[in-house]
Amino acid sequence: MRYALYFTPPKDDPLNGTASLWLGRDAFTGETYPAPEHPGLPAAEQFELTAEPRRYAFHATIKAPFHLAASVTEKDLIHAAEDFAAVTPAFAIPDLVLGQLGRFFALVPAALYPPLQLFGATVVKSFEPFRAALSEADIARRSPEKLSESQRANLLRWGYPYVMDDFGFHMTLTGQVPEERAGVMRAVLSQRFAAFTGRPLAISGLAVFVEEARGAPFKAHSWFPLAGAKN
Repeated sequence: MRYALYFTPPKDDPLNGTASLWLGRDAFTGETYPAPEHPGLPAAEQFELTAEPRRYAFHATIKAPFHLAASVTEKDLIHAAEDFAAVTPAFAIPDLVLGQLGRFFALVPAALYPPLQLFGATVVKSFEPFRAALSEADIARRSPEKLSESQRANLLRWGYPYVMDDFGFHMTLTGQVPEERAGVMRAVLSQRFAAFTGRPLAISGLAVFVEEARGAPFKAHSWFPLAGAKN
C-alpha cells in the first residue's frame, strides 16, 4: 500500500467532473467512462494517450506516493492530514492555463506563485515523518543519473525529485503525446477545459490518495477542506 498527498478539487466540483470524463476515471467514486469523441482525435487514440494519468486520476502531486514508516499507521496519517488542513488557509492560484510540459499536457499556473510554492514545501516537510525511506530499487526507478543536482538531493532527502525549488504544480491531462499530434491535442484540450482556464483555481483542500498495490489505480481515500474554504 502506498499513500500520496494530492491536490484535487472536491468530488462534486465541475473541474473534477470534466477532468474525470476526459481521463476516463473518477478517483472519488471509481467510476470509469468511455473515451470522448473529438474532431480529429479518435476515441481510441484519446484513450491510449490518457492511460498513464488515468491510473493516477486527476490531481496535482504535493507529496509523491510513499510507503508508511513502520512507526505510524494509516489512521495516524489520516488524522494528521485532517489536522493539517484545518489550520492551513485556503487560497487561489490567480490564473490557471493549459500548459505543455515536454510532451504531455497539464493545467498549470500561468506564472510562479509563491504561496503555492510555500504550500507545496510545507506539505512535503510536515508529512515527512510518515514516509518510509526509499529502497535502492525505488531510487533507481527515478533514474537519478538523469536528474539535476538539486533534484537528486531532493530524491534522497524527501523521496521525490520535484519538490522545494524544483516543485512545479501541474494537473496532468495526457501521457506523452507524439509531436505530430500535439497541435490537435492542444486544440481539443483548449476547448474542453475552456471554462476553467484564464481564471483562478481555488486550492481548497488536501486529499489523501491510496494505491492498494504497485501499479493499481490510485483512489481518493479522504479529502479535507483547508481552513476558510468555501463549500
